[in-house]
Amino acid sequence: MTSRQDLVSIKSRALRKRVWFRALSKVERAIVDLTIKCVVKIQSSVLAGTISGIVGKILQFLGEDFMTRAERVGREIVESVHALGEKWGNKACSAWESNSCFIRFLGVSALNT
Repeated sequence: MTSRQDLVSIKSRALRKRVWFRALSKVERAIVDLTIKCVVKIQSSVLAGTISGIVGKILQFLGEDFMTRAERVGREIVESVHALGEKWGNKACSAWESNSCFIRFLGVSALNT
């Protein structure tokens, strides 16, 4: 991934699949946009590393199907809710982390909002 054309094709694919705004932060999108506008071929190792991380993030989102993404997002939500529940003294919240239906429910709900 060293040329402007490679970045343009990844960006257009991410936009088509509606991943561009979901997967990347505003800063990451700006880095890619500025690299496309200002650089013909990436020669800086720092910029190459940054772009490589961003492109990896995009490709990870493009490779996931909906339920895999829902489970990943749901697991993140359950972990934070579980920590909060334990902090409040709820003993029953330990079962939430092993309940795959609950994890999927939270993930699908989060992705649909």
